[in-house]
Amino acid sequence: MKGLNEYVEKNKERFLDELFELLRIPSVSADTNHNQDMIIAAEFLRNSLEKAGADNVEIIPTPGHPIVYGEKLIDDSLPTVLVYGHYDVQPPDPLELWDSEPFNPVIKNTKIHPEGAIFARGACDDKGQMYMHVKAFEIMQELDALPCNIKFMIEGEEEVGSEHLGDFCRKFKEKLSCDVILISDTSMIAKDIPSITTGLRGLSYMEVEVTGPNRDLHSGVYGGAVANPVNVLCRMIASLQDEDKKITIPGFYDEVQIVSDEERAMMNKAPFDVEAYKKDLEINEIEGETGYTTLERTSIRPTLDVNGIWGGYTGEGAKTVLPSKAFAKISMRLVPSQKSKTISDLFEKHFKSIAPDSVTVKVSHHHGGEAVVVTTDSDEYRAAHLAIEESFGKAPIPQRSGGSIPIVPLFEEVLGAKSILMGFGLDSDALHSPNENYGLFNYYKGIETIPLFYKHYAKLKK
Repeated sequence: MKGLNEYVEKNKERFLDELFELLRIPSVSADTNHNQDMIIAAEFLRNSLEKAGADNVEIIPTPGHPIVYGEKLIDDSLPTVLVYGHYDVQPPDPLELWDSEPFNPVIKNTKIHPEGAIFARGACDDKGQMYMHVKAFEIMQELDALPCNIKFMIEGEEEVGSEHLGDFCRKFKEKLSCDVILISDTSMIAKDIPSITTGLRGLSYMEVEVTGPNRDLHSGVYGGAVANPVNVLCRMIASLQDEDKKITIPGFYDEVQIVSDEERAMMNKAPFDVEAYKKDLEINEIEGETGYTTLERTSIRPTLDVNGIWGGYTGEGAKTVLPSKAFAKISMRLVPSQKSKTISDLFEKHFKSIAPDSVTVKVSHHHGGEAVVVTTDSDEYRAAHLAIEESFGKAPIPQRSGGSIPIVPLFEEVLGAKSILMGFGLDSDALHSPNENYGLFNYYKGIETIPLFYKHYAKLKK
């Protein structure tokens, strides 16, 4: 695309300044204290889309946080691309583990990003990756090189399960009609090893509450005679996996597809250095389900993990209590054919069944979503492949991801359109963790690559 790289180079500083302005908005969807910040972030994106040249830009209310919509429809005979992204971010906690302020973005040089990386909550997930599409659209407009119709749908509830997105898509099905959905909310293997995500795991997210006595008790007076809910909860959780790290919930594996030896062999050809992996995480050894490699454990196998556990006294100093209650948040990553509701129901039934009579158990179902497999023989996938190959100078590797984007199967169900997962992040970007970051190389490379997708997609659809 003539003039593309020159335009990016000329406007790099402005592109970065605009992203920094967006990153300074603490749009934490899970915290009601930030509801006004969510509105401010939506208004920022509305203004950005309008400045880039989009038409009919609006902030559409939902029962939760609003959705930003905009479009540029140039010709009914051309294919239509719907860009999806989200402007909400994870809570920044624990704050004490950040090396800089989470909502005051800074650039630091790192071993992986010697040219610099943006450190801020949402830098990669998903403000940085989403905003690449706004700038790519601006470039195509300015260069008079937009070869497709384009629509934007940027939501504010992805990090809390996209609870209202399904109803939104059904209500505005005609407005959102498209040929393909383009999403950048995933990673590639490395800066010099581009890849396209061809699979996502599903998700089942639960919260459990174990109750013992009707109040906190003195551990000296009652300890040893009354069940401690924290101790009981720990034993129950420990029993959910066996020695081989296989999940013990009856029926959990009934619908798990067996991946062929040939596909497993191809998967394990992707570059992976286990020693570098351990060094990056500062761990002495890896751990996971027996019989599978690290790449397989994080993509084609289901998991069960405790995401948070609490109960009793956790303040400074000592307080010798036997707590009345204990809590945990537990997520299960699912593979194709496993249904999130079925797994959630199996979990609840089993977890209640293993509770001793000395406690009572409450299980709450939070959000969930289904696994996704992206076909590699479509025009949409070929366009992404050609765009990345042109931009990076090498063919991308198809790769299944361990993460979940529950709205991808929802889009196919409601809108009848497939999604292309063309992400530019790295696994080392500390998503959802302190010191989240996004490389400057990745940010600018994404902006350069996205217009090439439209170019190749329009040619393939002629």
